[in-house]
Amino acid sequence: MNNIEHIRHSLAHLLGASIMELYPGSKITLGPAVDNGFYYDVDIEGKISDTDLEKIEAKMKELQKIWSSFEKKVLTKDEALKIFAGNTYKEELINEIVKKGEEITAYKSGEFIDLCRGGHINDMGNIKDGSFKLDRIAGAYWRGDEKNKMLTRVYGLAFETKEELDAYIYQQEEAKKRDHRKIGAELKLFTLSSLIGSGLPLLQPKGMIIRKEIENFLWDLHKKKGYSQVWTPHITKKELYETSGHAAKFGEELFRVKGGDEEFYMKPMNCPHHMQIFADNQFSYRDMPVRYFEPATVYRYEKAGQLSGLTRVRAITQDDGHLFCRVSQIGEEVSTIVSIIKSFYETMGMIKGYWVRFSVRGDDKSKYLGSDEVWDKAENALETAAKENELNYKIGKDEAAFYGPKLDFMFKDAIGREWQLATIQCDFNLPERFELKFVNEQGQEERPVVIHRAVSGSLERFMGVMIEHFAGAFPLWLSPVQVIILPISEHQKEYADNIYKKLKEQDIRVELDDSNESLGKRIRNAKMQKVPYMIVIGDKEKEAGTITVEGRTEKLEGVTVEKFVEKLEKEIKGRTLN
Repeated sequence: MNNIEHIRHSLAHLLGASIMELYPGSKITLGPAVDNGFYYDVDIEGKISDTDLEKIEAKMKELQKIWSSFEKKVLTKDEALKIFAGNTYKEELINEIVKKGEEITAYKSGEFIDLCRGGHINDMGNIKDGSFKLDRIAGAYWRGDEKNKMLTRVYGLAFETKEELDAYIYQQEEAKKRDHRKIGAELKLFTLSSLIGSGLPLLQPKGMIIRKEIENFLWDLHKKKGYSQVWTPHITKKELYETSGHAAKFGEELFRVKGGDEEFYMKPMNCPHHMQIFADNQFSYRDMPVRYFEPATVYRYEKAGQLSGLTRVRAITQDDGHLFCRVSQIGEEVSTIVSIIKSFYETMGMIKGYWVRFSVRGDDKSKYLGSDEVWDKAENALETAAKENELNYKIGKDEAAFYGPKLDFMFKDAIGREWQLATIQCDFNLPERFELKFVNEQGQEERPVVIHRAVSGSLERFMGVMIEHFAGAFPLWLSPVQVIILPISEHQKEYADNIYKKLKEQDIRVELDDSNESLGKRIRNAKMQKVPYMIVIGDKEKEAGTITVEGRTEKLEGVTVEKFVEKLEKEIKGRTLN
């Protein structure tokens, strides 16, 4: 544990103690440190709501003044059961610890004692004023099992300084304003229908424009690097996923379809399909690498409680790609993919401060396909490629895909939140399971390596991230409506119509608002719709044959339509972040 984790863990003890004092008869369960603070799950005696947080926080600050350090106690089973008598949750934990043959340890501060493995701050007085705050109350099943009792979870936020806490709270408030579900509804980008089902969003015309622009950009980046587009169907015989190992690994997440007497799966991933396309060719070493690209929709059964707008769905469109290469080509191919990823996220304004998690196997080898030899080869190849590309990577143990190690790219959005988006995965296992081969220089059959890669990841999730990253104010090339024309009165309507037609002819996404609303209200509406450019036309512009343009950061007066179109085309072609 580092210092902030010690602080958070110590505050969890303080929270548990405060609840026990304020709500006698309550049973505390587990209270860990988490990424932004801490929580405690409690079987609480009496009712509690967010309005009680201030009272609990005040009690925490009161106890903090009289707590000093944490005193470790090693307990026998009988001693532990006596201390926590009547708390069935602690008794369950104690029995589990004994069954594992582990030491029972508890830590005491003040009058409060709790089962704990340790990791606390040396002096509670070192926790700075204003650096923690209780955040909210939620429900949580004991041990995360919905068959168990629902407990009360009290969340707290904690950072090393008040300034860090304030910055985090500001970020959370900003995130609420940017919520893609709220902005998506306001801008009419997507629809969620209870008749269609949870996790199955519908894209409105404006949302589809954004998605197609992202898809087109991704294809532009890939076609220059030797990729070919393929297409695969949405259902498949179950034997395909039995061969690949996905059926055994993801059985509960697969949708099943019956057609007559035949059973099919809805496609949960594209890789086994792409293996079949490769297998139906007679490739030699001269053809390698072979690169396939497919923005394909796959289907996975996510639990209803985990679904959220576009960022967690059941119909997932991946910008999926698989390339088949020789071991000697892995480094060069990973370099190519890294260059695509960097170009893509630089354009999105997310390249600054990115890092990479190198996900490898954990100790439980039964969770993964393939032999130790194959895994060692794959992990070594991918780490070598990461070093050659000077990637800022950290090792993530037990986070590999079940068929191979991977590089997961972590990017920050406009308000500093981190998202795992792009991924590169090295796979020696599926080529083995599907018996893929090509002919080498000696005329012998050789097994290819498969590299799985996705740049945006799920297009639905990426759209959700982009809506929040740009707060709905997309750069010109991504904006569903790029220009809106606002004639001041009916006297300029004909001139406004002519400008509208000229922009349409140049494939500019333009709207004309000549409604009976006041100009002020129409300007406000355009700004609420986050349109990048407004053309306001009055008698002055009509007589001069020019336009006045108001952008997000600039105002252009007395320009010709032709000059404005040149400016737009340059911004769109360059995919600039205006």
